[in-house]
Amino acid sequence: MALLDGKVALVTGAGSGIGKATALALAREGAALIVMSRTQAEVEATAAEIEQAGGRAWAATADVTDDAAMKKLVAEGIERFGRLDAVVANAGINGVWAPIETLTPEEWDKTISVNLRGTYLTIHHSVPALEQAGGGSIVIVSSINGTRSFSTPGASAYSATKAAQVAMAQQLALELGQRKIRVNAVCPGAIESQIDDNTEKRDSDKAGIPVEFPEGDIPLTGGKSGKAADVADVIVFLCSDAARHVTGTPVWIDGGQSLLR
Repeated sequence: MALLDGKVALVTGAGSGIGKATALALAREGAALIVMSRTQAEVEATAAEIEQAGGRAWAATADVTDDAAMKKLVAEGIERFGRLDAVVANAGINGVWAPIETLTPEEWDKTISVNLRGTYLTIHHSVPALEQAGGGSIVIVSSINGTRSFSTPGASAYSATKAAQVAMAQQLALELGQRKIRVNAVCPGAIESQIDDNTEKRDSDKAGIPVEFPEGDIPLTGGKSGKAADVADVIVFLCSDAARHVTGTPVWIDGGQSLLR
C-alpha cells in the first residue's frame, strides 16, 4: 500500500523544480493532486505526466497572491476530489538581490507578496478543508537563506521571507495542532531548478562579504547541488502518516552546506 492512498494534496508552484518533483512524488505514493502555477503550459505538463503514470491530477492556473483566485482554487479542487489532506506551500521567487540602499520598495514588496502573502493565502484557504478531513499536513518550502545561511549578497528581502516562513510553521504548528493539522518547513540549499533564471542580481560586490569554504561547499556531494527529488522525498514523508508526530519542525535539505556558512 502506498503512503498516500486515498489522500488529496495541493502543491503550489508545481510547474517546475521542487514543486513539480513534489507533485510527481506525491502522486507516486497514491495521492490525487491539485497542481497550481501561474504558467498554464508548465502546470498542465505536470498534470499530464501524473495522469500518464496512472495518477489523478487537476491543473489550475492562479496567482498565489490573489485572495479570490486562491479561494476559488481550493474550492474547485475540493469539488473535484472531495477532500484535502496535504498542502505544500511551495510557490515563491528569489526576487531582486541588491544592496539594501538600492533595493527599491517595489522590489521589496513583490518578494514579500509572493513568498509571504502567497504562503498565507494558501494556508488560509486550505485549513477549513484540512480540518473537515479530520486533520492533515502542511509543508512550507523555506530555504537555508534566512534560517542558517546569511552570506548571499543582497538577499535581504528573500532571506526575510524565508525566516518568516519558518516562524509561520512553528506558530501554526501550535495553533493548528489541536485540530490534528501538522505544519512543518523544509529548507533546501543549492538545488538544481529554474528559480535562478528569474533572479535579478545587482551590485553583488557591494553587498557581499567574501566567504572561504573548505574544498567543496556541499560536503555530502563534493560541492554538487542537490536534486529537486531530494526535497520532494522529504516532503512526501512529512505529508504522510509516517510523520504523524512531527510538527513545527524545520528540516534543512542541503547536504551540510549551511553548516559551513
